Amino acid sequence: MPLPERPDLVLIDASSYLYRAFYALPPLTNSAGAPTGAVHGVLSMLLKFLREFTPPHIGVVFDAPGKTFRDELFAEYKAHRPSMPDELRAQTEPLLEAVDALGLPMLRVPGVEADDVIGTLACRASRSGQRVLISTGDKDMAQLVDERVTLINTMSGSILDRAGVKAKFDVFPEQIIDYLALVGDSSDNIPGVDKVGPKTAAKWLNQYGSLDALLAHAAEIPGKVGENLRSGLNTLALSRALASIHTDLDLPLDAAALLRREPDLPRLRAIYARLELRSLLQQLDAAAVALESTSASASAAPAPAIAAAPADPEAARLASLPRNYETITDYEALARWCEALQSAQLFAFDTETTSLDYMNTEIVGLSFCITAGHAAYVPLAHDYPGAPPQLERARVLETLRPLLENPDRPKLGQHLKFDMHVLENYGITLRGQRFDTMLESYVWNSTATRHDMDSMAERYLGLHTIHFEDVAGKGAKQISFNEVSVERAAEYAAEDADVTMRLHQLLWPKIELNDALASLYRDIEQPLVAVLQRMERYGVRIDRETLQAQSGELLLRLRELEALAHQEAGSAFNLESPRQLQQVLFERLGLPVLRKTPSGTPSTGEDVLEELAVSYALPKLILEYRGLAKLRSTYTEKLPEQIDPNTGRVHTSYNQAVAATGRLSSTDPNLQNIPIRSTEGRRIRQAFIAAPGHCLLAADYSQIELRIMAHLSGDEGLLRAFAEDRDIHQATAAEVFGVPLEQVSSTQRRSAKAINFGLIYGMSAFGLARQLGVARAAAQSFVDLYFARYPGVRRYMEATREQARRDGYVETVFGRRLFLPDIRSRNRAMQQYAERSAINAPMQGSAADIIKRAMITVDQWCQDEGVPARLIMQVHDELVLEVRTDFVAEATLAVGTRMAAAAQLAVPLKVELGSGANWDEAH
Repeated sequence: MPLPERPDLVLIDASSYLYRAFYALPPLTNSAGAPTGAVHGVLSMLLKFLREFTPPHIGVVFDAPGKTFRDELFAEYKAHRPSMPDELRAQTEPLLEAVDALGLPMLRVPGVEADDVIGTLACRASRSGQRVLISTGDKDMAQLVDERVTLINTMSGSILDRAGVKAKFDVFPEQIIDYLALVGDSSDNIPGVDKVGPKTAAKWLNQYGSLDALLAHAAEIPGKVGENLRSGLNTLALSRALASIHTDLDLPLDAAALLRREPDLPRLRAIYARLELRSLLQQLDAAAVALESTSASASAAPAPAIAAAPADPEAARLASLPRNYETITDYEALARWCEALQSAQLFAFDTETTSLDYMNTEIVGLSFCITAGHAAYVPLAHDYPGAPPQLERARVLETLRPLLENPDRPKLGQHLKFDMHVLENYGITLRGQRFDTMLESYVWNSTATRHDMDSMAERYLGLHTIHFEDVAGKGAKQISFNEVSVERAAEYAAEDADVTMRLHQLLWPKIELNDALASLYRDIEQPLVAVLQRMERYGVRIDRETLQAQSGELLLRLRELEALAHQEAGSAFNLESPRQLQQVLFERLGLPVLRKTPSGTPSTGEDVLEELAVSYALPKLILEYRGLAKLRSTYTEKLPEQIDPNTGRVHTSYNQAVAATGRLSSTDPNLQNIPIRSTEGRRIRQAFIAAPGHCLLAADYSQIELRIMAHLSGDEGLLRAFAEDRDIHQATAAEVFGVPLEQVSSTQRRSAKAINFGLIYGMSAFGLARQLGVARAAAQSFVDLYFARYPGVRRYMEATREQARRDGYVETVFGRRLFLPDIRSRNRAMQQYAERSAINAPMQGSAADIIKRAMITVDQWCQDEGVPARLIMQVHDELVLEVRTDFVAEATLAVGTRMAAAAQLAVPLKVELGSGANWDEAH
């Protein structure tokens, strides 16, 4: 599972690293006989980690020597652990010295464990809105996970967010302390309850919600395990105290104390040489050679810092190329560069702008690169006090127009769709966009890294690039790029074009060696850029008055719900205050506490309220209130504010390189997440309207993932059902329950639908039982019958799991590779999650590829034939077009035909089409 966002703070559980390296890796010694294996292992893990994550703040936390408060609580705490081996103790100081030389902030706080230091820093950062990544192998840390705190096990690469904790332990993060108190820990000598293992503890906590609630019903627990629980009551409080990570230590630290420093290379080299860590010395020396070479050759800018020499020789060569950057301030130099660009086989370029609002941003400057290491920046609109004279923007753009609009002059960029918008603001239509490094990285490996230039440079070239924040600042003090000094802007912008060229020269040859990946890039991803840019540019018409009316209606309903909630509670309270809601639900009304937050307070999360809503009225009211409040704030109130005053339309951004499966996402605003299951959510679509004289045409693939399953599995029963255009859920019900089609009941069809979709998403019999409201044995019998009737599906699933374990990835119908980092994880829960993803990813990915192919062919029809229709939205498996009213019948036929022909599968693709004055009517 890839991390969703770059963390603001990384905390390393270095003591966990140290013991794992010592016991898991082969022992090493230098020629003097001194042990070095643990030092080498920890440093290798650290350097690998730092190549993948480049947080602004980091803390490497070690246990301090001596006793802690837990030893005072319980004299036998960790008493069973053997003392630190002499071979490991001898490596501690050299390791601390090396970590300090790397420029990494270290913490060793006497009297507490590393866990407590990490817990305090993590919770403090989370409360301030920062994203935190904790690198550890310690299961106790799972109690710290929340919406902003994530764990990563560097040894296995597995990642634990809230869902991951639940998958691994079958309890939520806020229940981990109670879980550990019940199970105990033999390595730490935490007593726990005799004969209570992980399954029993999870079962109890899922049933009762918390240890306190369990203890309130301790007398009801039957059998020997109940006797053991009651016998252990005296030690449970102690076990819970020992298992609890303290998150409120008085640590006199601020963000500056955790700021990564430049490494002390001479000192680091001396440490590596003394310990004879040859592979680390080679990495260090390769980086130094690159730095020295660049320093000697660069004329305008310092070399990018090299994190560690890449293992790939070509990457190392590209990373070490000298830099020669030029700032263009006269027309003679501009003419010289234009001549070179005109004759170049390929050139990279980038625009620097005043903002990321592509419809209204202004160009501040442009950068170009023809040969890796040689780049130029043309400043045009830096307007800070004392800014030097610059070339006239209009004249420069007109000079460049023939080159930029020439489709025969191949161009390279990073996220070129944005640059296309920027140039169009000045009447320039970019053509000849041949390569985009963001998409090359995405096609090569969608999960290896984020696909922004800084992350890719770090991952593939080992380069620390200049970040935007480095030149413009952060937060409230951040300035616009036109306010950045020309000298500093030139370093940043020229590096963007240069590093883009270096990345392309590394990634494209790799892609080109694989025909399927090359075709995926050439035929789908790159052509789609122009399609998406046209859709974004045209936008979607929104009826402001309709939304305002809906917003008023929602507000009235919210007030009604608030009054009803106050009535249920017995007094007024703030429904949006978690603290007040906690007091009302759990103190005043005495509802059971199902889960707790990391700080130990009762949780009022949505999952908790959904469980309580089954039996209690107030949680149900709160859920409805929250849903409507979110609908109002996100759509009925916000969408009107996002209407562009110049076009009268909303302009979203379609993100092409985010979802690992290849699916597009939509942001600012998100048009793909409008709820359609509720009446209020569906009404939002009524505000999406067509221009006068036009209507909206919605074209939606029907059951596309099930059709892809039939194609991939080759199951005769599924193939036959789709070939005969039968109701697939009715057909499945007939097969599973052994009844004629016409006798399938609505309940049987509902069960078959849950099985059809559940299996392709990896749903277990337990999950199916919960969804259908039947016993687990009954759900398992449904699954068994399904596989008996569709044996090809079982064979496909088994073969796919095996292939994924062997290769580490699965593929879509069109050859897109979907990597599964956890498929070989030693953690069984994470491995099982990856195996479920292996089944679903080819179907989701193939569906994503098909809708992209459909978008390209439908857009080409619109462009080439000049028809009065154009694409305006893509939502999962659906395309929405704005069509002139008298052309709807012709457009319906043309769009349906082209979408159905977007892929040749073993079963026909079916497209459902509808039209109307608004999006809701089109359905």
